[in-house]
Amino acid sequence: MRYPVVIHKDSNSDYGVTVPDVSGCFSAGQTVDEALQEVAEAIECHLEGLLMDGESIPVPHSIEYYQNNSEYVGGIWAVVTIDLAKLSSRTTRVNITLPERVLNLMDKFAAENGETRSGLIAQAAIEYIAAHENA
Repeated sequence: MRYPVVIHKDSNSDYGVTVPDVSGCFSAGQTVDEALQEVAEAIECHLEGLLMDGESIPVPHSIEYYQNNSEYVGGIWAVVTIDLAKLSSRTTRVNITLPERVLNLMDKFAAENGETRSGLIAQAAIEYIAAHENA
């Protein structure tokens, strides 16, 4: 999943990072690069906790969804990619059948977006379920 994050810096402080789609998930770093690395780990830990508690993983919105929110004015926007397949230490191997064309499209998309096939399938399933739970 690709979560938008907003980076902000007050004078005499580190860079702070907020994850609007993951309530209560924040991080910081001395540089922008460090802040982005730290927030990726924070998101993974937060999502892992949600999974352990049996809660749903929040579906990310686009940056445009949040840009006009007054809480994020003056922030620097970035996107952090999280591979959901790597979150839980307990994974289950499954055997599925897909048309070759669909499999090729999935692999191409995953490669272009720095994801894995398993991560893409997990993300698609979570987004599908979330969309239908809120319908």
